[in-house]
Amino acid sequence: MRPTTFTAYRWEMRKLASQKRTYIGVGAAALLPTLFVVVMSFQKGGPYDVPLGHNLRHTGIALALVVLTFASRFGAQLVTALVAGDIVATEDSGGTLKTILTRSLRRSQILAGKTLASFTYVLLVLLALLAAGMIAGGIAWGFNPVVDLTGSTHSAGRAVGLAFASIGVFSVPLVAIASFGIFLSVVTRNSAAAIVGTLVFELVMEAIVGLVHVQWLHHYMLSAQFDAWHGLWQTPIYWTPIVRSFWVSALFAAVPLAVAFVVFQRRDVSGE
Repeated sequence: MRPTTFTAYRWEMRKLASQKRTYIGVGAAALLPTLFVVVMSFQKGGPYDVPLGHNLRHTGIALALVVLTFASRFGAQLVTALVAGDIVATEDSGGTLKTILTRSLRRSQILAGKTLASFTYVLLVLLALLAAGMIAGGIAWGFNPVVDLTGSTHSAGRAVGLAFASIGVFSVPLVAIASFGIFLSVVTRNSAAAIVGTLVFELVMEAIVGLVHVQWLHHYMLSAQFDAWHGLWQTPIYWTPIVRSFWVSALFAAVPLAVAFVVFQRRDVSGE
């Protein structure tokens, strides 16, 4: 059977499974909610002013999403950059890219496999955060109904479904960050430069939102899309930021990925 993109994807997932940084990222994501519960057990207050924070100590279902609010400022992007920025450049630095490109797979299939593996890792990190949050929060405060941002109460079952949907919405701009990391990984051929460049890219987005006082512009910055999941926790669901997040993130992902594929197709490996 002729190798396909899925073949390259399996290779890349095996590589990720063999790297320590993969487990460090997933483990850190799972550890955050647990530490959050432990810290709250030693104090009376809490971050009740953040989205869904008013549910803390009443139900554990909202815990992961409260933690996600803090992680969205930098932590999630850092973990994403560490993998996406390294996934192609590491082959350059290790001298193995020439070997990979001599296989029966097309270059586009190889890069597509690496891209899909990066996106899968993003989802695994977020799911680890959600699962740990549900477990730690459930043990601490139980699986009780959740009061949303407009004051409506959702049953535990519906709230769990909304929590998974929220992770899905949050993953969309994070995938765009991963796409930019892949682009830098291909173009710079240097892991450190790609990782740092990806983080700088996100910080620039944050700086524009914080320093440029043009409200309409804020809505179209990639960093602003990390709050789109809040729309799921309104009654009725506020779809405008969610839909905007999908198409804005798609644009931020499509352009660097398109450039990365063009550059990778033309990559000269004769000197490697």
